[in-house]
Amino acid sequence: MNMVELIEKKRDGQALSQSEIQRFVKSYTAGEIPDYQVSALLMAIFFRGMDRAETVHLTMAMAESGDMLDLSDITPYAIDKHSSGGVGDKTSLIVLPLVSSFGVPIAKMSGRGLGFGGGTLDKLESIGGYDVNLSEEEFRRIARETGIVLSGQSKSLAPADGKLYVLRDVTGTVASLPLIASSIMSKKLAAGTNGIVLDVKLGCGAFMKTLAEARALATAMVQIGVDAGRDMVALLSDMNQPLGVAVGNALEVAEAVRTLQGGGPEYIHDHCVEVAAHMLRLAGQGERWSDLTQARVDADQRLKSGAAYESFHRMIAAHGGDVRQIEDLTRLPQARLRHEALATASGNIAAIQADTVGWATLALGAGRATKEDDIDHAVGIEVHASVGDSVAAGDRLMTIHANDETRLSAALDLLNRAVEFNDEPVDPLPLFYGVIDGNDS
Repeated sequence: MNMVELIEKKRDGQALSQSEIQRFVKSYTAGEIPDYQVSALLMAIFFRGMDRAETVHLTMAMAESGDMLDLSDITPYAIDKHSSGGVGDKTSLIVLPLVSSFGVPIAKMSGRGLGFGGGTLDKLESIGGYDVNLSEEEFRRIARETGIVLSGQSKSLAPADGKLYVLRDVTGTVASLPLIASSIMSKKLAAGTNGIVLDVKLGCGAFMKTLAEARALATAMVQIGVDAGRDMVALLSDMNQPLGVAVGNALEVAEAVRTLQGGGPEYIHDHCVEVAAHMLRLAGQGERWSDLTQARVDADQRLKSGAAYESFHRMIAAHGGDVRQIEDLTRLPQARLRHEALATASGNIAAIQADTVGWATLALGAGRATKEDDIDHAVGIEVHASVGDSVAAGDRLMTIHANDETRLSAALDLLNRAVEFNDEPVDPLPLFYGVIDGNDS
């Protein structure tokens, strides 16, 4: 293929055909196109964009660049969720066992985190012995035997995405809506799912800062899924403050377990119930859940009953994890140092900057600045207040868990500007800003 013609065509604002996109992705995955030409094409896409058809063609070409999982031997309808990530986002640890507790099989491949904190796999590896590196045989066996499996993503899934993302990262082309949407959705489509619920975060602690940006990304991903024959729903959720109290791997596992046992912060419970209700509706296990209101009621009751915890317990055991650590949360990794951050004045909390809390957690060692960095599973931050709360001087705002005095000092320097106060009452932040349903796309 003539890459120069392809680059010039996109440079001049023309749409690429399905065959052109397929040939480009196939050739690049095979190592037949030099990085400098692909970089030029990515930059042309960054500035010129892609229309709906181009974005779908790119997504499918990336998905088909490797193995396409078939989960029909596990379930006739595979349901999945994707969160665009954020500070303290442990929803997969709660939502997936919750949905599984209804008898809806969950067979999910997840990823690691880069930046603020660990990804879902990093959190699970806080539990000793938990094996995320399953063969496909093991993956399928656990799914069939327990109804839920959560492992690392196979390198054979959407390999084109991995190659393109590395190049985007070093060429300033990450922040392109069609490239972001196709990257996320290529892995979801390759993973064999029939229905997908997207939890797209917005705010200072998310990649998408504004409602308009988040809505545009969510709409693009929903359209890709619909055009690829999937059932799609996207929720637009808040990430202007941490999601829950705990930020940090083992701390988040502990909070997830408490929520699965019927406790945990109310807004984590409510957030997870909403995501689970949409998953149940798509899964269509009987007419009962065609009514979203009923699905919410059922999910709320199941979470409070502890049935979701039993599903989580089965998953941990099946992956070789030490279940004693979730039966007794004090057995999870514990940091050596604890520091209480107190309110210096009375007032109403007007903001808790999620991104600042996230960077402070990274400073403690809970996240990765590069993919090669090791994670300290024990460290993190507990944020004991929320926007809208009224506090008095001396009230506890945060607990910082650290293993190193220097890292603790660096985190405290950041956290000094994380909380803003107001003399006047402040409204709590909403959990969600809207829903985009694939039936309307």
